[in-house]
Amino acid sequence: MRLFIGIPLAATTANDLLTEVNRLRSTTRNPATSDNPRWSAPESWHITLQFLGSTTPQQYECVAAHLRELHHSSIEIQLGAIGTFPRAGVLFADVRVTPQLLALQQSVTVATASCGFVPEARPYRPHITLARRKGKSGDREFRNLKLQIDPPPYFSSFDADGFILYESVPTAEGSRYEIRERFPLHARSGE
Repeated sequence: MRLFIGIPLAATTANDLLTEVNRLRSTTRNPATSDNPRWSAPESWHITLQFLGSTTPQQYECVAAHLRELHHSSIEIQLGAIGTFPRAGVLFADVRVTPQLLALQQSVTVATASCGFVPEARPYRPHITLARRKGKSGDREFRNLKLQIDPPPYFSSFDADGFILYESVPTAEGSRYEIRERFPLHARSGE
């Protein structure tokens, strides 16, 4: 099984994001071209804390047990600008890195390390994947999308009250994400 750990979006934030995505999609619908991006389904939107990849049943049990032991407060999540990773061909919504989000991400990677997973060497760059380029010809379409993002949209923030261990299941339409287990984040003191 292919696993990853992520934070689901709150409904109001997902709706804000969907409004902007629908606006952007309306500017790219051209049936005469195959350059149109492959848009992510809103139900797949999440903020990745760690991608684990291929996982044995023993590793799965190890990861789940260690994640159950984590105790963190809920985290305020605020989306930032919409941008692109040009080399990877990804359109995304940026997520602001706060000390609390970074601490949770680091706790997750420490917890999974004892199960045989190596943390990425790159700095943590949380984001929500909105679309992927189709082939190299989609570069032009992504550049055009970037021009459509003016003024920058506003997205409501939310308090993440948990994170999820997901399984990525390949299908003919792309990957489907199934929830393997939910892990709560606790209310902050004074709330």
